[in-house]
Amino acid sequence: MTSQTTISATGPGDKAAAAPSDPTPSTGLRGHPWFTLITVAVGVMMVALDGTIVAIANPAIQKDLGASFADVQWITNGYFLALAVSLITAGKLGDRFGHRQTFLIGVTGFAAASGAIGLSHSIAFVVTFRVLQGLFGALLMPAALGLLRATFPAEKLNMAIGLWGMVIGASTAGGPILGGVLVEHVNWQSVFFINVPVGAIALILGLLILRDHRAENAPRSFDILGIALLSGAMFCLVWALIKAPTWGWGSGTTWAFLAASVLGFGLFAFWEQRVKEPLIPLGLFRSVPLSAGVVLMVLMAIAFMGGLFFVTFYLQNVHGMSPIDAGLHLLPLTGMMIVGSPLAGAAITKLGPRIPLAGGMAATAIAMYGMSTLESDTGSAVMSIWFALLGFGLAPVMVGATEVIVGNAPMELSGVAGGLQQAAMQIGGSLGTAVLGAVMASRVDSDLPGNWTDAGLPKLTRPQLDATAEAVQVGVAPVAPGTPAAVAAKITQVAHDTFISGMSLACLVAAGVAVVAVFVALLTKRGENAEAGAGAAHI
Repeated sequence: MTSQTTISATGPGDKAAAAPSDPTPSTGLRGHPWFTLITVAVGVMMVALDGTIVAIANPAIQKDLGASFADVQWITNGYFLALAVSLITAGKLGDRFGHRQTFLIGVTGFAAASGAIGLSHSIAFVVTFRVLQGLFGALLMPAALGLLRATFPAEKLNMAIGLWGMVIGASTAGGPILGGVLVEHVNWQSVFFINVPVGAIALILGLLILRDHRAENAPRSFDILGIALLSGAMFCLVWALIKAPTWGWGSGTTWAFLAASVLGFGLFAFWEQRVKEPLIPLGLFRSVPLSAGVVLMVLMAIAFMGGLFFVTFYLQNVHGMSPIDAGLHLLPLTGMMIVGSPLAGAAITKLGPRIPLAGGMAATAIAMYGMSTLESDTGSAVMSIWFALLGFGLAPVMVGATEVIVGNAPMELSGVAGGLQQAAMQIGGSLGTAVLGAVMASRVDSDLPGNWTDAGLPKLTRPQLDATAEAVQVGVAPVAPGTPAAVAAKITQVAHDTFISGMSLACLVAAGVAVVAVFVALLTKRGENAEAGAGAAHI
């Protein structure tokens, strides 16, 4: 039995040539659809988990390594940046060499980089290995989608993607819970060490179960210049947005990087129309549903990832919760995503993606608005309502947008489509952290001096004010040792009130983004090419 299967891919106009929708059942482990789903789910779980598990460990990392607020942002941004820049290229590698190979390499590298972070003793090494994590994660994520697309028959693909989305959603939302347990009862390094045995399990399962699938007309060459132009453009865009809060949004440096990004995207589009085998055939974006799916993933991730970044600091630094308590308070979010994802897959199969996606983003907008009303003394019951509604809203978007993007792409571009889907999510996550971080910083800089003066506290010098603002941005009250209790109480009140004001504005911005996403969701429809991979599993 060989480990490679050749499949015929079709485009939107080639339905008659599509492979049959009922592939021959597998008689063993190799290539079995449901075992394939389990295998890729284990690998994908690591990547999704690391997107948020670190959030709960950030305060401990900041304290242990003496990191600044900007350093903490880079632990997250470096990971997202590496993923965003390389995901599409990684998807192309899978289309060219086979998704099984890229998945196995990605799993191995990701686990190794995780172990290296756990052994690091400086913030510079943590950020460096987080970037490597992102690069290997980029190999793994599109490969997982490509394997599912090639293995499952069309009538079961939505359910498979629903379960796959459930794993991603549960891992993304469950990261803070697991992180809380590990940080509180072990140490922050264990947050990364846990990926080593998980990666080993995924590698063993992958070697035993995964079967390589490649389209007959898969790309045979690499668009090196296209890769360089796209990677450079995406790097300049995300870098500018990440650094803008430090440089200033009106800074010439910020606008220079933004201009370089626009130029890079323009040159990339020009080149892609002339190269024989482009990195991304621009004809893909003639599909309005596919384009809408990509935009929807960006908007969803801005609202979700950006909002979650501040919620962890709110629970720990304002409410004074331990890491594990903070994680448990997010359990309603996790639970609703676990329950909602397979239900969303079934609903999308029956109704199509448009209604579930629009409804999901509407629920997300309401949840983010609700989170903007949180105060320093808000009770757990109220918080749970908004967290649960957020999970309920995100579940159909995770599943439906994936099906819309991957299902509307030709089979031979399934890796690129998977890369687009994941790149959109990671860019959105990076944008959310950067833009909402800038909103928080701007509100703190605006409100803190007045709040400090109104509380009757001693006037601060400019350096003292900057240092205080940096602490307040993560909800920390900068109370010096030996400060009288009455003064310490005033400082704490000012710090928490100012942080709450910034978080409220950030959540309102996230809610606005989610409202825009509702209208984008109305442009989606069921994938036209889902049947192209239906006969892929000729075992």
